[in-house]
Amino acid sequence: MTQHEVLVLVSAPLLVLGRPLVPFLRALPAPWRNAVGDVSKSRAFKRAWLWISAPVSAWLLHAAALWAWHAPALFTAAVENDFWHAAQHVSFLGTALLFWWALLEGHAGRLGYGGAVVYVFTTIIHTSALGAWLTFSPSVWYTPYLATAPAWHLSALEDQQIGGLIMWIPAGTLLTAIGLGLLLKWMSESQRRWEYTRAAAFIRMSGGAGE
Repeated sequence: MTQHEVLVLVSAPLLVLGRPLVPFLRALPAPWRNAVGDVSKSRAFKRAWLWISAPVSAWLLHAAALWAWHAPALFTAAVENDFWHAAQHVSFLGTALLFWWALLEGHAGRLGYGGAVVYVFTTIIHTSALGAWLTFSPSVWYTPYLATAPAWHLSALEDQQIGGLIMWIPAGTLLTAIGLGLLLKWMSESQRRWEYTRAAAFIRMSGGAGE
């Protein structure tokens, strides 16, 4: 769980803030770089990118990845099979990049600060719900931990509870801090707009009185 949270809440936003696309492209061999450039300029790619990077799409894809991979069958497959383990991590990181891109790109992304606040707090709700469900579940969801958890002097259920708490408390706290920061920015922006409107109205009134 710690590994997953680092991918989603640390690596993904830092990669988005670092704007790595140009360095990544420069690292490719020239023929590959040209091919990627041609594809990125195509109308089909631009339409697909606009769709998957839209805030609603990014939110849904990220939420779907988190919930789907915590289903017992898929999570157990990821624990027992390297291919599914890699697929799990790729989907977590990939959808997290879309999530943070929609949130951080530009002026609070394509959302605006008000939309960004809703975007973050709805994410807190569903991820906290999943974490709480893991924490308070009376049964073990993932059978492989019946064999591995005792090595850490834990029962499989205790291991699951710790994982749920990691998703629920530290991750929820970080997202709450981000959401509150966006809320403050939204309030500050609203205050500036109100002051600007008030000043503009005063200038118009003063001009009218002078005439």
